[in-house]
Amino acid sequence: MRSEAAGVYAGSALDLADGFIHFSAADQARETARRHFAGQTDLVVLTVEAESLGEALVWEPSRGGALFPHLYGPLPVSLVREVRAAPLGEDGTPDLGPLGP
Repeated sequence: MRSEAAGVYAGSALDLADGFIHFSAADQARETARRHFAGQTDLVVLTVEAESLGEALVWEPSRGGALFPHLYGPLPVSLVREVRAAPLGEDGTPDLGPLGP
């Protein structure tokens, strides 16, 4: 993965266009996966502690007015605590496995 070699993840094409890296909290991730990643293969789930991102992480209103975490700047790969595959379930939605504390 290029991000591992570079030591940072700059974001997807959508992230770059929006000016921040889109994150979802554990209680938001399944709906995000269903809405935006259904049918996509080779996905992974990254676990990052929000506190480790400092002031670069801003919680802003998004879907339905809920606050979503947006990272203004690159994600240092050293802050990623876990990387897991997210295979597609029978319904075509990524299976995120267990989330949260």
